[in-house]
Amino acid sequence: MAAHQEKKFAQERKHKNIQNDTKASQGQWGRAWEVDWFSLASILFLLMFAPLIVYYFIMSCDQYQCSLTDPLLDLLTGNKHLSDIWNKTPMLTYRAAGIYSLWVTFQVVLYVFIPDFCHKFLPGYVGGVQEGAVTPAGVVNKYQINGLQAWIITHVLWFANASFFHFFSPTIIFDNWIPLLWCANILGYAVSTFAMIKGYFFPTNAKDCKFTGNFFYDYMMGIEFNPRIGKWFDFKLFFNGRPGIVAWTLINLSFAAKQQELYGEVTNSMILVNVLQGLYVLDFFWNEAWYLKTIDICHDHFGWYLGWGDCVWLPYLYTLQGLYLVYHPVQLCTAHAIGILMLGFLGYYIFRMTNHQKDLFRRTNGNCRIWGKKPEYIECSYVSVDGTKYYSKLMTSGFWGWARHFNYTGDLMGSLAYCLACGFEHILPYFYIVYMTILLTHRCIRDEHRCCSKYGKDWKRYTAAVPYRLLPGIF
Repeated sequence: MAAHQEKKFAQERKHKNIQNDTKASQGQWGRAWEVDWFSLASILFLLMFAPLIVYYFIMSCDQYQCSLTDPLLDLLTGNKHLSDIWNKTPMLTYRAAGIYSLWVTFQVVLYVFIPDFCHKFLPGYVGGVQEGAVTPAGVVNKYQINGLQAWIITHVLWFANASFFHFFSPTIIFDNWIPLLWCANILGYAVSTFAMIKGYFFPTNAKDCKFTGNFFYDYMMGIEFNPRIGKWFDFKLFFNGRPGIVAWTLINLSFAAKQQELYGEVTNSMILVNVLQGLYVLDFFWNEAWYLKTIDICHDHFGWYLGWGDCVWLPYLYTLQGLYLVYHPVQLCTAHAIGILMLGFLGYYIFRMTNHQKDLFRRTNGNCRIWGKKPEYIECSYVSVDGTKYYSKLMTSGFWGWARHFNYTGDLMGSLAYCLACGFEHILPYFYIVYMTILLTHRCIRDEHRCCSKYGKDWKRYTAAVPYRLLPGIF
């Protein structure tokens, strides 16, 4: 976003306390330096209950045919005790541990040791070594963008096995779904704990670290901004994109294979879920270089929120529609199926075109055309920790003139389409749209709070020009 820099070092800065100076400068963006009681309560709630929520949803499908109310009724009426439910839950197995270890190791190898070659023959794809956004400390990290390549290699091997080699069944993920959950939890907690220890004792960049003094907040939200091992293994990029998102489409394919095994057919609703979510996953990897400029990379520190969330929350709760359809196969009428497909495609179009407009605006520094016209924008500036002043432009044209986060609106339309494919018999598949609405609304508020701190009065000018967050005329 920064167009050009103007270095502004005042002599008196040298005489100030370095720690206080760093804290003041970093306060412009990233997570908080101080924790209020509400934030702390929220953090403690998520640390205690998020793993239980994931377990409850998966257990409800395994033992109660995806009913979210029957387990509670059984417990409240005394028909069952917690020990009864727990004793019926599949435990960690050596087979699941082996599968998961091989999976993560394979993704690490694809990420670290195989440079991208897709950008050499795919027109329009941006891969290979790319630069990220400026960090609060003024650092510009370089990334090896090869997610699309990793996704292609993984899925070619998956289909080759399913069609020719038959080393394992395509239902292998569904058949080990709960044992794999324990493996994912172990990795999520291990990487989050390691990231916290690393932040204290051997951070990649000490100036990009934040300490609140509150153990739980620092563990949840992270200390380091961009923890790395070696030159290329970036924790945020790897765990955000791999292994969870590469696995997303494989998980859905495994659910489809299980539906075929159980009922002799794959329903059109399962096909819809695979197609629409597969489109989202492919879009993510095709635009992985663009992802370097998003809130996850540009603002979030790496802690339990990202580490555990990417290992457990994402692959287990984002795939609930496919899991539900294994237990409740839904064959939609043609009109219903076409309507859902159109809603999903429209949501994707809005999501992609909105992000494309912003990316085009950034790449050309505003020297482009949006909807046939030269884009309008607001000039703004911010200062990094080292005192360097950067200039940016906030676009107020195209979809970005309709709402400040209209890309999220398209995302929510797509999320609703996934859920509608499951019919209306149970509420479990609709958890996703409820969660995404809360997540993206909160992300709007969180992002805008940071932008307000970062850009100051320039941000107020921007919000005056674009008054709505998600829905023009409403919110």
